[in-house]
Amino acid sequence: MIFGGFESLLDEGASDGSAYVDGFVVPVPPGKKDAYRAMAEKACPIFREHGALRVVEGWGDDVPDGKVTDFRKAVKAVDGETVVFSWIEWPSKQARDEGWKKLMADERMKPEGDMPFDGQRMFWGGFAPIVDR
Repeated sequence: MIFGGFESLLDEGASDGSAYVDGFVVPVPPGKKDAYRAMAEKACPIFREHGALRVVEGWGDDVPDGKVTDFRKAVKAVDGETVVFSWIEWPSKQARDEGWKKLMADERMKPEGDMPFDGQRMFWGGFAPIVDR
């Protein structure tokens, strides 16, 4: 099990029980918090426009080292990097699949300049909730 605490950088939208969730974990270098927040704030309304119900960005606040694995090991974080845990809630897997197609074709989603994180160490996945109360 991997666990940790995260400060909310962004929490937009609301859901009353998502049918599908995308989760992301990424290491962010020192001094890049504001750049990461700006990138997330730019992308969030575009996600919502393409069907996302809610977008949450969590900045690592209490991310302990584990004995076997943990968030930091999972992204190969180096000294000074902070782990960000994010998720996007969708009304269904079909809405998510259609939304991502639109997002990837949306010119506004193209990066401007350097990304504030190393995308090669980012990981993500799609999840069907089994409990949502």
